[in-house]
Amino acid sequence: MNFKLRYWTYDDLESVFLNANNPDIIKFMSDEFPDSIEKWKAFIDYTTNDKSVLYLAIEIRGNAVGGIGITPQKGIKRKNAELGYWLGKDYWGQGVMTKAINEIIKLSFEKFEINRIYATPFETNVASHKVLEKAGFILEAKFEKAIIKDEIVLNELVYAIRR
Repeated sequence: MNFKLRYWTYDDLESVFLNANNPDIIKFMSDEFPDSIEKWKAFIDYTTNDKSVLYLAIEIRGNAVGGIGITPQKGIKRKNAELGYWLGKDYWGQGVMTKAINEIIKLSFEKFEINRIYATPFETNVASHKVLEKAGFILEAKFEKAIIKDEIVLNELVYAIRR
């Protein structure tokens, strides 16, 4: 499936809210994941104004249907960056996310002085584990009962790829 990565715009608000506001997506996202038009507007404000991060929309057929982002770390972790991503359910299983991850890895290693990109998918998000592995990420660590989502204690997995 054809897609492109691009910067977010306010014109994306309706499409992004429609695609993101799905329980099958939200159950795998952090508690900070936007759940209203107002929070998505604040997210777009942040991504367009803060040049220290790289957060891009995944566009298919002219609509923002997902997002992918890199957050470089600071201090002793300054050579690392965290990867986060989501995709509207209508586009799952079509290879979009693996290709989007490969693209943002390349962009991130060019843009930032980092040596490692890591992602922390929920242990219950097996599809995300497979996507990361297809993109070349290696499971580096598993932290027992380290996170809580909807009052359920889960293991935290850490996948990473290096320059």
